[in-house]
Amino acid sequence: MESVVQIADAVAAGRVKAAAVLDEHRARYRETAKRLNALVQPRHALAGAEALQLDSMPSDSKIGQLLAGVPISIKECFPVSGLLTTLGIAQRHSGSNPDAIDREDAWLVTRLKKAGAIVVGKANVPQAMFLHETVNPVWGRTLHPLAIDRGPGGSSGGDAALVAAGVVPLAVGNDLAGSIRQPAHACGIVGIVPRTATLGDGGAFQIMHKLEVVWPRAGFLARHVDDLARALAAVDAIGCEAAGAAIENQPSHLRIAFWLDSGPLEPSAAVQRAVLEAVACLEHAGARATRLDGALAHAAAWTHLGILSADGGADVRKLFAGSRPIPPVARLLRLASLPQSMRPLLAETVKFFGRRIEAESLRATGPRRGAALKLLFQTRQEIATQFVELARHYDAIICPVSALPALRHGTASRLVVAAAPCWLANLLDLAAGSVPVTHVGPEEEHGRGFSWDPVVRAARQTDRGSCGLPIGVQVVGLETEPGRGEATVLNVMRIIERGRKN
Repeated sequence: MESVVQIADAVAAGRVKAAAVLDEHRARYRETAKRLNALVQPRHALAGAEALQLDSMPSDSKIGQLLAGVPISIKECFPVSGLLTTLGIAQRHSGSNPDAIDREDAWLVTRLKKAGAIVVGKANVPQAMFLHETVNPVWGRTLHPLAIDRGPGGSSGGDAALVAAGVVPLAVGNDLAGSIRQPAHACGIVGIVPRTATLGDGGAFQIMHKLEVVWPRAGFLARHVDDLARALAAVDAIGCEAAGAAIENQPSHLRIAFWLDSGPLEPSAAVQRAVLEAVACLEHAGARATRLDGALAHAAAWTHLGILSADGGADVRKLFAGSRPIPPVARLLRLASLPQSMRPLLAETVKFFGRRIEAESLRATGPRRGAALKLLFQTRQEIATQFVELARHYDAIICPVSALPALRHGTASRLVVAAAPCWLANLLDLAAGSVPVTHVGPEEEHGRGFSWDPVVRAARQTDRGSCGLPIGVQVVGLETEPGRGEATVLNVMRIIERGRKN
């Protein structure tokens, strides 16, 4: 399938019919649907009528439709009129629950349609969007496009699989803890998470209502960086396309910081190599790069996870009224609800048995109220202050997206901390993206040493058999001026993308 920009420009100019583009999408969907199980709520009949309506419009009416005729998928948590928002929970899928039926489109979906996009349906999500593994009892399991024993990540995993497999050129996701960047990295595509001021939550269903200082943010997944820029411009995101073009002509002015650290879990060999190769691309283009340690990002990761777990999982648990969560979700909810009074002793116990990462997680997470919660918010502010200073010296950060390549089925609840590199941008509301750089080499499957720690052992098993899987890097923008952070991220991603192809 062609790029978003190519499709939209050709349809808007009348060189290609939107109905013909949709026919190509349907053919690719039929080829892949049984294997992927990603587009779980197709709306092809309505999409066909919308494509014909677009084709019947005079050419001058399509001027300004930056997504004319582009087939797009929507993450299941965004309302699309007439479809369901189940979150993979059986009770919400029940015919006795009329609230599950979307009465109108999310405002972001409305904007995309106004820009000429053709919504082909909703894509699969993890249950309650609580894992980086796209599986639930309502729609089943979504498979990785390249490896049947692995998933596409999450929670925007269904959309990432569709883009990677060429079923759609553009998809809508959202991100609270890496949910766009993780599947983009796992599937070898690009993704962007703008700042809250740019798109907000896009009108998605809110899983956690009590969050006070971090929020889920809407964003996009595609195969090309220019397609992300086009999508942002199409929904009137603040000056992203124009600003990105302006910076792109001056790569020598870019000041890049980078680190190889991925937080509590050591990064795979291919992940470290990807960061170094991305930095080399930028330096070749004239950017100045400085290596830093990732200690501050490590602290930010635990602070973010602490804030997300501060209600003890109460908001998510409410979604399961009348239903039981699947075992990995139930495990995470049990850990989230464990009282603070029990955590220090339990942490020391598991550490004694070699479970270092679990011990660290127990100390950093769990229910917090009053002074304890304020202390967590204060820690966030202290980290933010340090990043204001960092932004005086650098425009963007290059670092891992994940400590690992795509995860094996059934391991996401054990390997939550693999996503830790993403949490800095979520904690500080920074624009961030993921861009593919390389693939795991055969010699990189066995670089992780033996450990008694079950998290490290699961990571070791993830590395094995990963040869050929894609590896991306994360680009975090440090500018907070409206539109500039997104523009910087897009620009840096473009340079890496083009350097990788040359």
